[in-house]
Amino acid sequence: MRAIIFILCYMGAVCTNYAQGDTKEKELSNAEKFSSKSGTLIQKEFLDVGKINKAEIKVIYYTDLITLETVSAVRIEYEVASSYSTDTKIASLDADEMDGLIKSIKTMQEKVFPETPANYMEISYKSRGGFEAGCYWEKKGWATYLKLEKYDGKSYVFLKKEDFPELLSLLEKSKEMLKT
Repeated sequence: MRAIIFILCYMGAVCTNYAQGDTKEKELSNAEKFSSKSGTLIQKEFLDVGKINKAEIKVIYYTDLITLETVSAVRIEYEVASSYSTDTKIASLDADEMDGLIKSIKTMQEKVFPETPANYMEISYKSRGGFEAGCYWEKKGWATYLKLEKYDGKSYVFLKKEDFPELLSLLEKSKEMLKT
């Protein structure tokens, strides 16, 4: 009897997961959605902004050559080498997300890093496309990171808190280059 109940519960769980579909599908920024529309002729122009810990920050302009509509975004690329191949991890941040990210980085620098919490703590900013920037408390102090793709553990770019002023400078430069 227990075996039958177990099998029915297992089948129910499998059917529920199947009905929900794959929840780990890559989330897209508005710029990525714009650039992947069908029936369009899209031009992509890449402008280099700078590098931080091997992560390249770029501004990308998407132009629909038929309607002349344009969208721009900040793109962060990071090459991850494995024993067999190299994979490029990419995050895209829409222009309207830059103020929130810049404010979050400043807040971490000014209010979070000077504090020493009594307990383990994590702080993070997340974009609609799955990008994450944050920090967490270790015994030695604050550890900082960027995570370029939401469901990919290999897309982390680990930084030092001393890298955040340079990151902030590159993000502010990127924001100035965006077409709004």
